[in-house]
Amino acid sequence: MHMAKKSRDIGGKPNNFVFQAGILAAAGIIVHIIGILYRSPLVAIIGDEGNGYYNTAYNIYMIILFLSSYSIPIAMSKVIAARLSLGQYRNARRLFIGSIIYVIVLGSIGSFICYNFADRLVGSNSAEVLKVFAPTIFLSGLLGTFRGFFQAHHTMVYTSVSQIIEQIINAAVSIGAAYIFVRALRGGSDTAVAIGGARGSALGTGAGILAALIFMLFMYFSKRTAVMKRVTDDGMSDDKLLSPLQVTLSIFGMVTPVILSTCIYNSVNPVNLKIYQHIVMEYKGYTEAMAATNFGLYSGKSMQIINIPIAIATAMSSAIIPSVAHSHERGEFDEEKNKIAFAIRVTMLIAIPSAFGLLAVAEPVTMLLYPQRASYKIVSYLIMVLSITVILSCLSTLCNAILQGTGNVHVPVINAGVSLLAQALLLVVLLKNTELDLYALCAVMIVNTFMICALNMFALKRILGYRQEVFKTFILPILASVCMYIMAAGSNYLISGYFRNKAGDPDMVISGIPNLIRLIVSVVFAVITYVVMTIRLGIIGEDELKVIPKGRTLTEFLRKIRLLR
Repeated sequence: MHMAKKSRDIGGKPNNFVFQAGILAAAGIIVHIIGILYRSPLVAIIGDEGNGYYNTAYNIYMIILFLSSYSIPIAMSKVIAARLSLGQYRNARRLFIGSIIYVIVLGSIGSFICYNFADRLVGSNSAEVLKVFAPTIFLSGLLGTFRGFFQAHHTMVYTSVSQIIEQIINAAVSIGAAYIFVRALRGGSDTAVAIGGARGSALGTGAGILAALIFMLFMYFSKRTAVMKRVTDDGMSDDKLLSPLQVTLSIFGMVTPVILSTCIYNSVNPVNLKIYQHIVMEYKGYTEAMAATNFGLYSGKSMQIINIPIAIATAMSSAIIPSVAHSHERGEFDEEKNKIAFAIRVTMLIAIPSAFGLLAVAEPVTMLLYPQRASYKIVSYLIMVLSITVILSCLSTLCNAILQGTGNVHVPVINAGVSLLAQALLLVVLLKNTELDLYALCAVMIVNTFMICALNMFALKRILGYRQEVFKTFILPILASVCMYIMAAGSNYLISGYFRNKAGDPDMVISGIPNLIRLIVSVVFAVITYVVMTIRLGIIGEDELKVIPKGRTLTEFLRKIRLLR
C-alpha cells in the first residue's frame, strides 16, 4: 500500500501518521487505564453519590470546555499543517500566535460562565463541584494550543507525554484531595461528605492540566530555536503574509465548525443526563441523589471502560488530520484515499476485537476496576450492551477527523446535530413509556453512534469519492473476533465454574485473586487467538506490522514462532 514518504519533524522523529498515531494511541490507553485505576479507589472514598455529583458537574464542564477550547488541538493542527505543507512558516507562526489570543479570550469567558452560573447549570449539590472546574477551562485552551502546534509538525510524542503527566497528577491529587475533604467533613450529612469528595476529585483535573501545560511550555521553548530558524529562513514575500484579519478568519473558519462538531458529538452524555434526571425525578419518583447515583453507574463507570479502546480512534484522528490536510492541500488525492483506507483498516483491527473482548469479559473487568458489589452486576451488563458502540464510535470519530482534515468542516456538525436530536427524542420516549431506565441510555447511545457513522461514511463517498473496502476491513476482523470471543468467554466460564465448585457455592461472587486469574487467562487466550487468526486469514501482513511502533521487532518475533513466513 502506498504511504507518504517519511520526513523529519522538529523533534527529529519520522513523519508517518500511523506511527505517530500508535504513539498517541499507546499514551491514550495508558491514560485511560490510569483513569480507571484511580477512579476505583476514588469512588470508594467519595461513594456512588459523590461520583454522581462529580459526573453531573463534569458533563456540564465538558460542554463549556467544548465550546471554548477543547477542539483547539484538532483545529490548529489542521490550519497550521496546511501552511507548513506549502512551506509558509511565517504564516504558520502568525496562526499559532492568533490561536493563543483566541483561547485566552474564549477560555476566560468559559471560566467566567462556569463559575458564576454554576447554580443554574447543575443542581445545587453539584454547583460547588462545577465551580472548582472553572479555572481548568482557561488552562485547557492554552494546553490545547501547544498540543496542536506540535501535532501540526507531525510529532505526537510531546502530546502523548503531556497526557500521561496530566493523568498521573490528576490521579494523585484527586485521590489525595478527596480523602482530605471527606475526612474534614466526616460527621456531617452523607450528602455534604459526598459533595466535598467530589470537589476534591475536580481539583485533581485542574492540577493535571496545569502540570501538562508546564511540560508543553518547557518543550516548546526547548524547540523554539529550530522553529524560529524555519521562520527566519522563510523566503516568502511580505505580500503573501496573512493579515491580522485573515488570521482571525482562518482560525474562526476552522475552529468554529470543529468546536461545534466536537461539542455536539460530545454533548450526548450531558444532554442525556438532563433528560434522564428530569424524567426519572418528575415521573418515576427518584430523588436527585438517586438520579445522580444511577447516572454515575452509566457515565462514571460503564462509559469509562467503553472509552478505553475508543482512545485508539481518537489518537488516529489526531494523527491523520495534519497528514490528510497535507495531501489534500497539495492535490494528492490518490494518496489521500490510501491514507484514509489504511487509517480505517488499522482502527477496525483494534476496535472490532475490543468490542467482542468487552462483551466476553465485562464482568471480570468490572469486578477488577469497580468492585462495589451492590453495582458491579448492572455495570457489567451495561458494558455488554454498549460494547457495539466501540466499533461505531471509533469509525465515526475517525471519519469526523477525515472530513475536517479535507476542509469539509461543516459536514460533521450537521451529522452530529441530526443524530443528537434523534437520540434525544428517542430517549424521552423510552424513559416515559418503558422501564428500561439505564438501558434506555444504552439504546440511544447505539442509535446515536450508528447514525453518525452512517452519515459520515456516506459523506466520504459523496464528497471525496471514497469507497470503503468491506471484506478485509470488516468481515475478516469480525470472523477473527468471533473466534477470539469464543476462547475468552469459554475461559471465563470454565475458570469461574472451577472456583465456584471449589467453594461449593454456585452463586459465589468471583472477586479478588480468583477474578484477576480468570481475567488474565481469558485475555491471554483472546489475544493469542486474535493474532493467530488475523495472520492466518491474511488480514494483516508484514507491511502493515512494520509501520506500527516496534513493528519490526514484532515482525521478527512472529517469524521466529513461524506465524509469518
